[in-house]
Amino acid sequence: MNFSASAYSVLAWAAQPLLKRKLQKRALAEPGYAEAMPERFGHYSPADLGREAAGQWIWIHAVSLGETRAAALLVQELRAALPGMRLLLTHGTATGRAEGRKLLREGDVQVWQPWDSRGAVDRFLKQFQPMVGVLMETEVWPNLVRGCQRAGVPLVLANARLNAKSQAGAQRWSSLFLPTYAALYAVWAQTEEDAQRLRSLHAPVQAVVGNLKFDVQPDAGLLQQGRAWRAASARPVVIVASSREGEEAQWLAQWAGRKFHGVAGQCQWLIVPRHPQRFNEVHALLEQAGLRVARRSQWGQGLPPTDVDVWLGDSLGEMPLYYAAADIGLLGGSFEPLGGQNLIEAAACACPMVLGPHTFNFAQASQAACEVGAAFRVLDMEQGVQLATALVRDAQGLARARQAALDFAGAHRGGAKTTAQAIAQIVQSRKL
Repeated sequence: MNFSASAYSVLAWAAQPLLKRKLQKRALAEPGYAEAMPERFGHYSPADLGREAAGQWIWIHAVSLGETRAAALLVQELRAALPGMRLLLTHGTATGRAEGRKLLREGDVQVWQPWDSRGAVDRFLKQFQPMVGVLMETEVWPNLVRGCQRAGVPLVLANARLNAKSQAGAQRWSSLFLPTYAALYAVWAQTEEDAQRLRSLHAPVQAVVGNLKFDVQPDAGLLQQGRAWRAASARPVVIVASSREGEEAQWLAQWAGRKFHGVAGQCQWLIVPRHPQRFNEVHALLEQAGLRVARRSQWGQGLPPTDVDVWLGDSLGEMPLYYAAADIGLLGGSFEPLGGQNLIEAAACACPMVLGPHTFNFAQASQAACEVGAAFRVLDMEQGVQLATALVRDAQGLARARQAALDFAGAHRGGAKTTAQAIAQIVQSRKL
């Protein structure tokens, strides 16, 4: 272990009290963070949790909600390739953990990701002794990777992506991160650009297989319900999807003092904040601006009210419903310098998206969607609102964009099966 790795390990160990306080504070807004907190540090209840299948676990780490939804597609293919497999699922966020519960079958186990201190990682690996570990997308942690290398656990990175900013950061700390990426067993990248960046960090990239999220099949019931919402609205529906802090205020600023007269007032707006802890905050912000707001959580399974300015999507697991209810959308995270959100699920629901300038987290998918007319790039929120409200008045143009979105989503499927087959080969080789 070099000096950088040793220093990192000391800092990770020393930061544990700070992490506990952060989790306790976060739990005030999201109670899920208070659940099973000792697991974060490699302590499990009951003490023999998972040990009956030690050495058999197929371990998948999906840190948050988006990664967990991608993992769901991979899990489905893995169960087909490895009948009877035992799934060990780890997460870092409360929303990821809640979504991950839907993937569990009898005999599976779900715990928190161990904090990246050497002690917590070693206790986790000793407890479960996974046959293989699968990190989703970007979750490369130095002690976790080194711990698996010491324990003889092949650790792979699936649906891997790496933006230029993260690449530069890893290169600045090359003595820590280059050995870390090199110690991975295998990497399957989303795009050739991701693969090139990962190779520059010495990662063992095996192939470019595309984004697993293209394999998503939106829930048919949610799609039907969303279409019913749209049919019930006398106005075109425009969604602000997965909005992040600051973006709702940007959106409101376009109409300050105008009280949503004109074209904007002829649209039914649907705002869905990315993080559930912000639902109440966004509701208060909208009402303070004098808007009439209806919260999704308050109208149940019926149709939404039509005499309001904004529908507030304050629920989890219903994004297909929201996208199906919308004619077009503005992509959250792209109007603040946050890298954007994934637009693939929207495309699969035939909802074209207007993108702000910041989509570095999903640069390739965003560019490809714009090239085929499934998405549109603008410079700021003002242009975004103007373009979205113009498109909903152009029936032919909107129809072309909606079909382009569906075609875009369907043209890139197959990555989940390819990745699952490669992981299954690793598992089979370890059984020999």
